[in-house]
Amino acid sequence: MEDSDFHDGQELRRPLAITLLGGLYLFFFLLTASSYGHPIPFFGTIYQGRAAGVLVFLDSLLCLYLFLGLMKRQHLTWYLLLGYNAFEIANTVTNLLAITPAELEKFVGEKVDSHGLFVSNISVIVAVILLSAFIFRHRDYFTNRSKYLF
Repeated sequence: MEDSDFHDGQELRRPLAITLLGGLYLFFFLLTASSYGHPIPFFGTIYQGRAAGVLVFLDSLLCLYLFLGLMKRQHLTWYLLLGYNAFEIANTVTNLLAITPAELEKFVGEKVDSHGLFVSNISVIVAVILLSAFIFRHRDYFTNRSKYLF
């Protein structure tokens, strides 16, 4: 770690904001990993089978890296968090515009409420934008300038 993480030879406590963000991205990791084996929407296309499995695996690895980077307070993680959130927003908007409720109904096997789908996706976009603003404002907590997690 860098010298700014120490005071009189003692490691400084991790800020509560970093701990909570770490918990959130650990939850994202678990949520992503649990979706293995299910169809995955990705930039306007719904993937199944091996392609969906690869997408879930890569997303899980990235979420795990973000969690570990948050716990290590790695400076590179700050950039990756903002990039990942921007990517998620772009993916959500693309899926919302490109995938029709009828196409979703085919994969789900039951009726999909198009209004509810729209509202939930917009809510996710707003939440990720607010989360990104929170991360952006707390960049000074990411004090570990090491390029490696371990």
